[in-house]
Amino acid sequence: MKKEVFIMDNPFLKLTVTDRQILNSYALMLNGLGAYLGDGYELVLHSLESLDHSVIKIINGHFTGRKEGSPITDLALKMLGELEQDPSRTVSPYFNKSSSDSMLRSCTIPITGEHGRIIGLLCINFHMEMPLSEFLQGMLPSQDSSSVTQASSETFSDNIDDLILFSLTETKESVYNDPGISSSNKNKEIIFRLYQQGIFNLKDAVIKVANQLNISKNTVYMHIRNFKVSSPSN
Repeated sequence: MKKEVFIMDNPFLKLTVTDRQILNSYALMLNGLGAYLGDGYELVLHSLESLDHSVIKIINGHFTGRKEGSPITDLALKMLGELEQDPSRTVSPYFNKSSSDSMLRSCTIPITGEHGRIIGLLCINFHMEMPLSEFLQGMLPSQDSSSVTQASSETFSDNIDDLILFSLTETKESVYNDPGISSSNKNKEIIFRLYQQGIFNLKDAVIKVANQLNISKNTVYMHIRNFKVSSPSN
């Protein structure tokens, strides 16, 4: 299908290359945010380059009947003016109504580009009249046995040392309890798994792991180099 091309005779704001990169990063982020929040949320990314066709990305646009290329709203224009007059203005949720008279809980977040200018708006609209059962169904894991996935384990820590130690302890336990790994290869396997987890990207991780395993940091570096050389990406 041929994509529509919108011609801007009088751009509202001239964007720089950096401005466009920032907006593109938000457009990519909207996909993940939309998947996380579920079907009850409409997410709209506005570019201020053209007010006539400001919507450059939209998720669940059926709530308000909009699509990419739709214009900015009157309320967004008003809020933009208020933000420009008072850049320190607090962004707060507000209640709104769609064209079909459905209640929305909304929030409009300014996007700052190069030189501190507001270059876009991220608008979040929650459809308040969506049935609770339907909303919760999108939040819960699927009951279909063919699509059930194992829940990931995530370590929440307020310092790097605890994160490294927790990952190392968990990995050591897994490796030591695996009879298929010989005693002579256990340290190598531990380092390999930590390498795959990205632990060695953390500051002083090599030294801390070496100390805990009672080996030299050069041994850890050697194994890491060997992993990098044997990696398919190399």
